[in-house]
Amino acid sequence: MGHRLTRIYTRTGDEGTTGLADGSRIEKDAPRIALMGDLDELNSRIGLVLTESIPEDLARCLGEIQQLLFDLGGDLSIPGRSTIKESHILWLEAWLDHFNDRLPPLKEFILPGGTRVAAYGHLARTSCRQAERVAVTLNRLEPLPNYGLEFLNRLSDFLFVACRILGESDEAPPLHWEPARNPSLPPRD
Repeated sequence: MGHRLTRIYTRTGDEGTTGLADGSRIEKDAPRIALMGDLDELNSRIGLVLTESIPEDLARCLGEIQQLLFDLGGDLSIPGRSTIKESHILWLEAWLDHFNDRLPPLKEFILPGGTRVAAYGHLARTSCRQAERVAVTLNRLEPLPNYGLEFLNRLSDFLFVACRILGESDEAPPLHWEPARNPSLPPRD
């Protein structure tokens, strides 16, 4: 690793630009920076999930995902660098299948929530979807690092399955969507 920051503030971004690792400067609201921020938020939300008691294999997998998200953010900070490989996509698919095979077939839509950790997982899942949307926008303007878009797409699927695993609880069963129902009115005094 190169030199470490000894001072956190630099004042170089006071005019609304930020530096990439290659030394170039771009606007702080550029799609590349927006995606880097979305990946940081997603990584933080996965970190929140990991503060809870969850199955050991899922915790280990989420920890690896955090490392890969950090790598993808690094790829975005160095235009032209790609550390995410096809093997990472296949790895994620293998874990997705592993966890999905433990679950009963899905027969209806699941609402976010159920247990606290499942709700945290749904926050991570929706953050991943947001990052994926920004990645599509960025990819239209300039090529993303190899496999970046595929990784985010597979990761959002993985996080959905992880939420189902995290929502398995006798105390709080999964919340299922009920189509076309009339909401309850408040009680009358």
